[in-house]
Amino acid sequence: MDWVPIVFIVFKVAVFGTGMFFAIKWHYDQGKKEKNEASRSQMPVERTLGAPE
Repeated sequence: MDWVPIVFIVFKVAVFGTGMFFAIKWHYDQGKKEKNEASRSQMPVERTLGAPE
């Protein structure tokens, strides 16, 4: 029965580690997406001849 706390601690570290990885990844991707949208809105729009406005 001495192995039970060890298994629970390993499981807890794995779950929290995975959660932290995805939280950091999500925030990083949101910042990159926001930066991309901001730079896209400042870019001049290409217009083709004969295209409706």
